[in-house]
Amino acid sequence: MKILHILNDGPTELSDQMIDLNSNEHQIEVVNLGEKAISYDELVDKIFSCERVISW
Repeated sequence: MKILHILNDGPTELSDQMIDLNSNEHQIEVVNLGEKAISYDELVDKIFSCERVISW
């Protein structure tokens, strides 16, 4: 399963732990909105390319 983690305010201890746990069994992509600029269109494409999206 491909999972997208969207970090709205950057990583936290909990989000890091969950991403590490998920990465053992799933393909993971992380978008840190506080760190880099990503266009709305790119973000929407990433959301629809994943089977699960988790927003932190």
